[in-house]
Amino acid sequence: METDKGVEANNIANPIVIYEDTEVLVVNKPYGMLVHEDWQKSDTPTLVEWFLARVPTAQGVGEATATPDGKPLERSGVVHRLDRETSGVIILAKTPEAHAHLKAQFHDRLVNKEYRAFVYGRMHERWGSIDRPIGRSNKDFRLRSAQRGARGTLRQALTEWERIATGEYEGQNFSYLKLNPKTGRTHQLRVHLKANDRPIVQDVLYSGKLRHQSNNLGLTRLALHAHILEIVLPNGSKERFIAPVPHEFELAAERISEV
Repeated sequence: METDKGVEANNIANPIVIYEDTEVLVVNKPYGMLVHEDWQKSDTPTLVEWFLARVPTAQGVGEATATPDGKPLERSGVVHRLDRETSGVIILAKTPEAHAHLKAQFHDRLVNKEYRAFVYGRMHERWGSIDRPIGRSNKDFRLRSAQRGARGTLRQALTEWERIATGEYEGQNFSYLKLNPKTGRTHQLRVHLKANDRPIVQDVLYSGKLRHQSNNLGLTRLALHAHILEIVLPNGSKERFIAPVPHEFELAAERISEV
């Protein structure tokens, strides 16, 4: 099976700071950067490493986790995560108090998240929702599934979507979407769109043969970007943070001939 490896370590850009105060740091995470180390060894830099170099006092903030063999994993400051292949806005906690405050909001589903994505095929409706529980794939335990036959515990998951544009590029159909996940399951947007028969463009894990057969709208990366994050900060202010849509997404949108 192919893996979601991202780009070479020396080609990964640095995060761009969107907002910072004494309790939190909000950044635009680049495509290809892991948020934190995991049990699979990787030589690519992580967002947490970059964060701790900038904010050493945040060492140890958050929940302690370990590999299956008991080795501690460095996840200081992490409140939520983005897949390595997904770029966009993410918030990190500098203090235990800030971590608890932010974590509670994600747990209680008080955070609004908006993503942008390109998918294979036309979305004929203007908007809609995908309400499918997510479990483990029956073909590979490392993957998730929102389709019949999913294994293990099935967790409720809801994604709302809105079509921005749909059209053709070099004779193939694509759609540009705004996505609002109402739950936070692993790979939720990717498996929900696959289950809806509209997988995300250049999705190594979930688009199957489409990625090899398609022109992929000229994109060479996973077409998923965390665009907006709305959350109440520990200081009590409700903020709306925006990670601008990547330039390659703007070019791909222009390639769709019909809006």
